[in-house]
Amino acid sequence: MKYFAFILIIVSNICSAQKGLVKSIDEISNKIQFVNPMVGTHRMGHTFPGATVPFGAVQLSPETSYMNMFKNGKYNPDVYKYCSGYQYADSMIYGFAHTHFSGTGHSDLGDFLIMPTTGTIDWKEPIHSSFNHEEELAQPAYYRVFLKEHRIMAELTATERVGMHQYTFPSTDSAKIILDLMYNIYNHDEKDVWSFLRVENDSTITGYRQTTGWGRTRTVYFAMQFSKKFNSYGQYKLSSQIYSGFYGRFNEKLNFPEMAGKNIKAFFNFSSQDQEKIIVKFALSSVSSDGALLNLKTELPHWNFNQVVTQSQQKWNKELSKIDVESLSNDDKQTFYTALYHTMLSPTIYEDVDGKYRGLDQNIHESNGFTNYTTFSLWDTYRALHPLFNIIEPTRNNDMVKSMLAHQSQSVHHMLPIWSHYNNENWCMIGYHAVSVLADAIAKGTSDADLQLMLSACIATSNVDYFDGIGYYKKLGYVPEDKSGNSVSKTLEYAYNDWCIAQIALRAKDSIQYHNYMDRSNNYKNVFDASINSMRPKLANGNFRAEFDPKDTHGQGFIEGNALNYGLYVPHDIPKMIEMMGGKDKFESFLDSIFLQKLEDKYIEKNEDITRDGIIGSYVHGNEPGHHIAYLYNWTNHPTKSQERVRMIQKTMYSNTKDGLCGNDDAGQMSAWYIFSALGFYPVLPGSDHYEFGSPSIKSALIHLENGKTFHVKTFNQSPENVYVQKIELNNKELNRNYLLHSEINNGGELVFYMGKNKKK
Repeated sequence: MKYFAFILIIVSNICSAQKGLVKSIDEISNKIQFVNPMVGTHRMGHTFPGATVPFGAVQLSPETSYMNMFKNGKYNPDVYKYCSGYQYADSMIYGFAHTHFSGTGHSDLGDFLIMPTTGTIDWKEPIHSSFNHEEELAQPAYYRVFLKEHRIMAELTATERVGMHQYTFPSTDSAKIILDLMYNIYNHDEKDVWSFLRVENDSTITGYRQTTGWGRTRTVYFAMQFSKKFNSYGQYKLSSQIYSGFYGRFNEKLNFPEMAGKNIKAFFNFSSQDQEKIIVKFALSSVSSDGALLNLKTELPHWNFNQVVTQSQQKWNKELSKIDVESLSNDDKQTFYTALYHTMLSPTIYEDVDGKYRGLDQNIHESNGFTNYTTFSLWDTYRALHPLFNIIEPTRNNDMVKSMLAHQSQSVHHMLPIWSHYNNENWCMIGYHAVSVLADAIAKGTSDADLQLMLSACIATSNVDYFDGIGYYKKLGYVPEDKSGNSVSKTLEYAYNDWCIAQIALRAKDSIQYHNYMDRSNNYKNVFDASINSMRPKLANGNFRAEFDPKDTHGQGFIEGNALNYGLYVPHDIPKMIEMMGGKDKFESFLDSIFLQKLEDKYIEKNEDITRDGIIGSYVHGNEPGHHIAYLYNWTNHPTKSQERVRMIQKTMYSNTKDGLCGNDDAGQMSAWYIFSALGFYPVLPGSDHYEFGSPSIKSALIHLENGKTFHVKTFNQSPENVYVQKIELNNKELNRNYLLHSEINNGGELVFYMGKNKKK
């Protein structure tokens, strides 16, 4: 079945009436996949609406702010809204940059801002133009907006490594295309380390930029080509250099073919006829400008903009059609495919077309037998995104596993990635969750990487004593709060990570390491305070910290969470956790209280990653540590409550509106939760072959597997009210358990949920 993805642009007067559908690109298609790249562009969504292909290195998108990360020497909290560069509420566009993160709670990138203009330029202010949403259109692999002041229609598309801009100008002798090398997302005075440009001829520019920030040493090369010759060119440089050798003998500001320094804006002058289109091709490389030129010549040797749009949208069609879903409504269908779209924005390809890439050691490497990837937000994505890839993208996930192993081999710390992007480890968040991704791929049979290599990489990562309290964790059996903050979260995550390593050791038939890491996986018990029935920060002297509030999300031993939510993170030993908390009935009552007890504002006011939008009672869905909680009722005497809670979360935390995400999408994890839950099952324990049943919201879904088989999820008597599962059949046999096995999916077949309005007795 052939599908094409398309968008309805989100503006307030269109969304409510469900108008504004664009025509299908392929009129022959008799089915439609709805995708809304604009969903989640409010403060906590942080997605971008630009042009990219699935997992593309180039993610070309508008920037609606030129804000600095610091104000009067202090962190500017307003910058948090612009992690992905775009905010739907804004009315100004400052240009179109080529690299972005989707849905992260911290940021970087925003490389190579291009802005088309007409008229006189005031270089003292960031160049911009107003726009409105009625003249803006976003589709997968295509973005269009009208820049009002300059009277320019801007259109964007992309291949994996090349961005393509098409600007339709009015009649003017003052047309300019500006390449801004000052702009960065999360910009600060020291962000721009150095830029270098060469004007190779009258239509080709090459160069690079080096930045520092979240990625400490990040160098990106480029090759830029225009579809017509420019009349003249020059540069505006905001900063001055104390010493520049003998370059002072030249007038570097105008028509000098070499530009170097900090805070450079290059400009290229054109004359244009009315409605004349000027196209810009912009290729990226981590290796060299020659690498960028090779990417450009290989992926985009022509100037046919519409052809690129069509071919790139076909790539989206291929990926999105891996799940053929029938929903209860078009709104639900659009929400589903928007979520699926979000899961394919990262990780991103990170190598040239010849397989070369810049590694963590800053040297040039060449991938051998795999495609190298970057952008690993692992504290988020190990939970559901990578498990989803093991169903619909197993080959790609195998490449990601090998990319992580390559990272480890290049690391001077001998560690797998924690949170890495663009040949940098930025050390964000806690745990060593690459081991979960490796263990999950092994458990589900999707990786052909060397098992002993995987095990040794995991063991090395887990024994770097100077990283985030690991030395104390090994010595004491927990991370002490007075030695390393967020200690309870670290202890719980490390314990789970160690269980994952034990599973890899078991597969590798290494009984010594298996027992060693199974013992380490029990360390979660050391931060459980039975006197208050809660996980609690412990000090190095063995005493629990006296000052403790389990509701507070700040300064209580947890990161981006509290004891009510994060304290339930023992996915590898849930029965024992329930026993420690008083048994099934008491545990069920505790889960009930989480969903029913209101979390007061004072408990979240110091945490910018947790807002009221993503909270139900005291349950925080807008951040990842609690994503498994609704499924924990499956271990109690009333698993129907999992079905009730899961459907409630799907309905209240996700939609197809511009604020359709309840929190940061966090590189696809939030959306992956929705995909799994809509299908009726969820990976509570990555690293195992189990998926826990919930309550599907779709009518049916046909999953097309890479092995050529299909897995069909069906529901009978499905409706918004019928949230309770009456029975489940797998291949015409009733299942009397609360879980599904990965092999049962991978073998193909049919899973049928019989739904009803009343709880099953």
